[in-house]
Amino acid sequence: MINSPHPSNTSPTFWRSRAGMALGMLLLIGMFYLAREHYGHVLGLLPYMILLLCPLMHFFGHHHGGHGHHGENSASTPDEKRN
Repeated sequence: MINSPHPSNTSPTFWRSRAGMALGMLLLIGMFYLAREHYGHVLGLLPYMILLLCPLMHFFGHHHGGHGHHGENSASTPDEKRN
């Protein structure tokens, strides 16, 4: 028996469905044309947008690390951690 984490009868999320992909592409195209028409305004805001992205990257980017190991010594072995 093969263990699968997802049942075979689940539907894809909205953004992976055909309608979601079409909406995403339309939003992307709309954002491109909006940015193209207002290029001077967007270019002036670029440094501020980069600075605003830094906290967002820190907030959303740290969930991939080892969160349980902040106070522990990384050089200790599992046997030393038990004591």
